[in-house]
Parts: sequence; C-alpha cells; structure tokens
Amino acid sequence: MTAQSKALAVHLLTATGAVFAMLAMLEAIQQDWAMMFVWLVVAFAVDGIDGPLARRYQVKQYAPQFDGVLLDLIIDYLTYVFIPAYALYASGLMDGWSGWVAIIAITYGSAMYFADTRMKTTDYSFSGFPGCWNMVVLVFFATEPHWAICLLVVTALTIAMFLPVKFIHPVRTARWRALSLPLAFIWTALAGYAAWTGFGPGPVVTGGLIVTSIYLLLSGPVQQAIHGMDG
Repeated sequence: MTAQSKALAVHLLTATGAVFAMLAMLEAIQQDWAMMFVWLVVAFAVDGIDGPLARRYQVKQYAPQFDGVLLDLIIDYLTYVFIPAYALYASGLMDGWSGWVAIIAITYGSAMYFADTRMKTTDYSFSGFPGCWNMVVLVFFATEPHWAICLLVVTALTIAMFLPVKFIHPVRTARWRALSLPLAFIWTALAGYAAWTGFGPGPVVTGGLIVTSIYLLLSGPVQQAIHGMDG
C-alpha cells in the first residue's frame, strides 16, 4: 500500500464510528440498552486506536483532503454525548425534571466544550472534563444509583468541563501512561462485558468498572496538583 492509501484507510476507519453510532441509536430506540452500549464500546475502541494510527501514517500529510480532527469530533459528539444522554433519560435512570436537566446540561455543555480551542493542554491532556458521557452513563447502568446521585455527578462533571482542571488522555498523556493505558484497556473490556451480559456482570466486574473509572477521572487532577496543569 502507498502512504496515501494507508492514510486514507485511517480516515475510513475513523468514519466507521458513524455507523456504530447509528447502530447504537437504533438499539436505543428499541430500548435494548445492552446492545446499545456494545456498539458504543466498539466505537470507543475504534476511537482509541485511530489517533495513534493517524499519527503513525501521517494523515495530515498524505490524506489532507479529509479533516480527521473534525471527523473525530462529529463522531465523538454522537457516541460520547448525544446517544448516552438519550439513554440516560429514556431508560428511566433519570426521568421527569431531573432527566430534562441532565440531557440539556450534557448536550448543551458538551457542544460548547467540543468547540473550545483550549480543550487540550501542552502535554496532550484535557483542560476540563472531556465530555466522556458514554463512560459515565455506562457506569450508571452498571451500578443503578439513585437519580439524585446521577444528577449530582452530571452537574459536577458539566461544571468541570469549563474549569481549569486536568483530565488525562490515556493514550497521549505521557505521565503515568504505563498505568493509564492498561487501565483504559481494562475499563473497555469490563464495559463491553457488562453490556454484553445485560448489566448483570456481578460484583467483581462492577467493582472493576468503578475502580478504573475513578482512576481515569482523578489521575489528571492528582497530576495537576503535583506537577501543574501542563506537567
């Protein structure tokens, strides 16, 4: 394969996320939440590997006719934000007034965050919570907390999107990557298993999801407290 065809293939891989988003949405309409999350986890896995491939095959140089960053953001908004917000409301985990607050906060806040040119720090972490609502809502489905707890978490994370608080990118943030990247893979595997089993995976898997989620959520602020925002 030529350099141009390899770079184009990376763009085509990224674009499969749109198909997985549609498959997830179709399952959500049928209220098959388990299969909806299976497709979202597949999309999450693709999103985790297309970035390193894009850098390896230099897509900006060899396939510049497609904007990979824009393509990625479009798909991320669907799979990270829009579909999980719908599931949170339609599933009954948060319905009534709390559900309306949640879906408006998630979709509106994330739209503004995704358009913010300051979202990345110099060490390739995120400044503010990066709108990974697919991960948050999946943990909600696995643990089924009271709606008030869901509302508290949604409110706190929405506010955190616009605060100068660091959140790691497991692939690109170099500091602690030897730990962060394996834990991100473990989270993805546990999330896929939880969804595949209809969110009855047992306490070990549920506990693993909670522990890995806490690490991915708090490791950035801990790094910031020790080394500063860009350290």
